[in-house]
Amino acid sequence: MTNDFCLPFKSQTLSFADVLCFLILQQIQLNDQQEEFNKLPTKAGSRPLSHSVSQSSADSFSSVGSVSSEDESAPQDKPQKTSDGLSDFCVKNIKQAAFGRKEIDIAQQGMPALMILRKRAGGEKPLAGAKVVGCTHITAQTAVLIETLAALGAQCRWAACNIFSTQNTVAAALAEGGISVFAWRGESEDDFWWCIDRCVGADSWEPNLILDDGGDLTHWIYKKYPSLFKKLKGIVEESVTGIYRLYQLSKAGKLCVPAMNVNDSVTKQKFDNLYSCKESVLDGLKRTTNIMFGGKQVVVCGYGEVGKGCCAALKGLGAIIYVTEVDPICALQACMDGLRVITLSEVIKHADMVITCTGNKNVVTREHFDRMRSGCVVCNMGHSNTEIDLACLRTTELKWQRVRTHVDHIVWPDGKRVILLAEGRLLNLSCSTVPSFVLSVTASTQALALIELYNAPAGRYKQDVYLLPKKMDEYVASLHLPMFDAHLTELTDEQAQYLGLSKHGPFKPNYYR
Repeated sequence: MTNDFCLPFKSQTLSFADVLCFLILQQIQLNDQQEEFNKLPTKAGSRPLSHSVSQSSADSFSSVGSVSSEDESAPQDKPQKTSDGLSDFCVKNIKQAAFGRKEIDIAQQGMPALMILRKRAGGEKPLAGAKVVGCTHITAQTAVLIETLAALGAQCRWAACNIFSTQNTVAAALAEGGISVFAWRGESEDDFWWCIDRCVGADSWEPNLILDDGGDLTHWIYKKYPSLFKKLKGIVEESVTGIYRLYQLSKAGKLCVPAMNVNDSVTKQKFDNLYSCKESVLDGLKRTTNIMFGGKQVVVCGYGEVGKGCCAALKGLGAIIYVTEVDPICALQACMDGLRVITLSEVIKHADMVITCTGNKNVVTREHFDRMRSGCVVCNMGHSNTEIDLACLRTTELKWQRVRTHVDHIVWPDGKRVILLAEGRLLNLSCSTVPSFVLSVTASTQALALIELYNAPAGRYKQDVYLLPKKMDEYVASLHLPMFDAHLTELTDEQAQYLGLSKHGPFKPNYYR
């Protein structure tokens, strides 16, 4: 037996040493070619990325929300007009409208209920005369909602509830379509409040309905334009943060108009909070970190519907999950789902990732940050950025390093690094996208709540916070069943009498969640 090899492209037989020499020369040649390639100029210039982030994933992420533009000037400083001459808006670049229109058209295909509402109620115009001022995420999906409200007769003015979630192309498309939009991705805090003020403080235009997501718009009107409440018919609020604020106002006797609590509707809790977060949390984490979840120790703070969705997704990829909870019922659910319920202080030094889903404030504090291991990822899936105490990290001894869009390394004096995503703001809408279909459920509920408040006879609703009737929840759910070719079973008269229900619903009591 010899150490000779026959190369397919050579007729002669070579020794092992000859082959080894040949391979070394080939590798040197490849290295030289790679070096020459790296020296080639690129149109966009070089972009240093961490070793854990691939170039393709960075390009993929940069496409979320906007088309790249070389114009970095502040939108307030750029006079812009639509093709029809409208200038009552402020977006990043009105020239991106065509791209945004394509995104909206795609989203419409996954939002059947809103399209059905347009067909069924478009002729009646149930929102004719309504002036809706809104503050929500501005994405292709919410654009379908906004344009549905307009198709039903409403005039709309809109701002963003999150400084990172706006899709610039979509905002441009809305403006081109005649909606007064004031939003762009990457607003500063001052920009955020300026946009809300421009929505509310327009000359000769006063809203009579509010659609809010987080309560910031309602808060701003209370603070700067309290007289507007005299003409408001009501508020529709979809987030837990905003609902807390409304209940506080109601308890203090300061709520001036009726408010609809969309957040606690069955359709919002069971579908948007659970299924949307279940699918989008992984998308946001993968796009920003490229992390592999198998075997990682992940702490999920809060086991409500959002927490349940996050845990289900992470568990499916093999993560080791710990849950923190204040509610014994939710804690017991986590235990029965096979998860370990523990306090954050007990587990923090072992955690590879911490995800907050509570809707509360200061869930993760400096004490926790100081005990984290280097490389721990921290992010938030709740609406507000109050869950992570960022103020405690903005100190002289800690350094912030922006390594890519929405990814910051917080560096301790000893070199330890904690990875913070989206500056503690909502991960899935800041760093990825959300499925259109599941948002169709919430958006349809919001539209019906606005129609109800606007058309309700005087005296039906007092100055209080109301849950949506279950009949409305069931109607919204029924609008989405044809997408699955689902066929409902109908109760017989005998069965309906036995249960004490109408054959046509509602099938759940009003207190059901």
